[in-house]
Amino acid sequence: MPHACTRCAQPLPTQDPVCGACLHRPPPLDAVIAAFDYRFPVDRLLPRFKFHRDLAAGALLGDCLVHATSGAAPPGALVPIPLHVARLRERGYDQALELARLLARRHGLPLRTDLLRRVRATAPQSRLDAKARRRNLRHAFAVRTRRDIPAHVALVDDVMTTGTTLHAAAHALRQAGVQRVDAWVCARVR
Repeated sequence: MPHACTRCAQPLPTQDPVCGACLHRPPPLDAVIAAFDYRFPVDRLLPRFKFHRDLAAGALLGDCLVHATSGAAPPGALVPIPLHVARLRERGYDQALELARLLARRHGLPLRTDLLRRVRATAPQSRLDAKARRRNLRHAFAVRTRRDIPAHVALVDDVMTTGTTLHAAAHALRQAGVQRVDAWVCARVR
């Protein structure tokens, strides 16, 4: 991958650590690590994993994400972006949870599936523009517990497009007292 902004993972033409957009309006994420740009062949593997239960594709992508995050500041816990219960029933499994399990096992980090929940069923983000995505995810996440909340967590998801989902989850975690929120994703849409 080319050099990217540490706050949003967008490519940078210079070696600056943070892009102008993140300097002007800092996102709720402290750091974003993306293993890949969302392009061939990743743009074929991720949908197979996400929508067709291709666990071999998921294992390959997870291994690459383990490698990409090996030098990251270790968070106190990994938190997968949760699916709403209705979407989980429809899909049959949670791809972010599968990635987070692999990362937790390989990095020796705690996996916290009890921290964050999706409280509203939302329309699929892939069908919405940036403004509609923000509206769609407003108040979509809540923190389940106020006990034993780590100061630093890394959210885990398969792909980051506009960042709306990760930002909404980060806002909920910060309101609950999390001081640093990172995001670890397989791919970043440019």
